[in-house]
Amino acid sequence: MRELPLPKPSEPPPLLAIFDHDGVLVDSLVFHQLAWLELGRRTGLPLTEEFILETFGMTNPAIFRRLMGDAITEADIVRFGDLKEECYRDVARGKVVLMDGVADLIEALHARGVALAIGTSGPRANLLLTIESCGLDGRFAAIAALEDISRSKPDPEVFLLAAEKAGVDPAGAVVFEDAPIGIQAAKAAGMLAVGVTSTRPAEALREAGADEVVDTLAGYCVDALIDRLRRRKEGAAR
Repeated sequence: MRELPLPKPSEPPPLLAIFDHDGVLVDSLVFHQLAWLELGRRTGLPLTEEFILETFGMTNPAIFRRLMGDAITEADIVRFGDLKEECYRDVARGKVVLMDGVADLIEALHARGVALAIGTSGPRANLLLTIESCGLDGRFAAIAALEDISRSKPDPEVFLLAAEKAGVDPAGAVVFEDAPIGIQAAKAAGMLAVGVTSTRPAEALREAGADEVVDTLAGYCVDALIDRLRRRKEGAAR
């Protein structure tokens, strides 16, 4: 009598870690502040350090509309945005580095089979600069950037798109974010949200809905994160 083959053990559902770019992957706040201030000097726009910090994490179009209201045209939004990002890449090139603990966290997640993605309001060229400068080629299964979205955080579009591109259910995804509006976007997407206090205080991240808040990603416990994500995904499937 011929034996039937034993069923193959089912693989656990795929998981995804989405990294915001500025303030999470790289410590870029100073570079962006310098770029915005340089834009103000070149164009006469009333950009202050306080306004720049307040709007950090929003898309450029959303920032320009908050700054100038209905007075700004779509053409000027594109023109000012392109100039600002050129200023950023000029000051960041050769200087941008990964935040503490990020390289080890990426390697640990990759080794455990967790897919990686970037979800950000920044333009793709900035992300490619980071990937090239920091030796991250081939690490990310998906990138969702400014060019891919029409709505700014706290809308969840950017994170939902990253999950869709990676082929992972949002319930199995975690977002690493430093801005309250990013935390709100992650929660609106139905994802786990880890706040990093690189640019905002812990209280602001918790008030935005962060499931966990850390001062640094150095030494972050990947095993505990994976267990938590799997429990969340199993609960969502019931």
